[in-house]
Amino acid sequence: MLSGTSGDFCLFFAVLAAYCRTNLMKLRSDYKDAFFEKHGVKLRFMSGFVKAAVSGLQNQPIINAVIDGDDIIYRDYINISIAVGTPKGLVVPVICDAGRMNFAEIEKEINTLAKKANDGTISIDEMAGGSFTISNGGVYGSLLSTPIINPPQSAILGMYSIVKRPMVVGGNIIATSMMYIALTYDHWLIDGREAVLFLRHIKEVMEDPCCLLLDI
Repeated sequence: MLSGTSGDFCLFFAVLAAYCRTNLMKLRSDYKDAFFEKHGVKLRFMSGFVKAAVSGLQNQPIINAVIDGDDIIYRDYINISIAVGTPKGLVVPVICDAGRMNFAEIEKEINTLAKKANDGTISIDEMAGGSFTISNGGVYGSLLSTPIINPPQSAILGMYSIVKRPMVVGGNIIATSMMYIALTYDHWLIDGREAVLFLRHIKEVMEDPCCLLLDI
């Protein structure tokens, strides 16, 4: 866990490794064709991470909160900002009210916003109002980095490349897929306990997406 200061933020950085020989990967493999046939969009990992983040924010609402002067404002909505790389630089469009959306709706919204971002037609309004950000450095091959908070948000989740690594599973060392997930958070607002519990929840949901269906 690393720390530092930046302006009005006291930044901390927490990391967990997620074991990605997961049911989420199997779910995607088993149902991607049927999903595309019904919804007209591909089933990707980002919608799973958005759903996991929503679940984590509902479990740890302080991470979705913000400091405003002397007050802590707990938002009653979850708007997920998604970092998108474009030929002209990084933009961060917002999936509004992500907590009310299913996997297909999230995938369609991501596709729409990403297309607008790459076409240069995305509006300021479509990049405003986010309460939490997800950044996927893995698409560029990054194994781990420190994501930077998108003010006035209080935290950002980084997801990275899925690679084969030796891991102990069931008492045996095997080569299996894993990835790092990282959370940069404002320590003026969020304690390490809440940050790590949030990351653990993301990890557990990624490894067993049935948790999302059962709301556990």
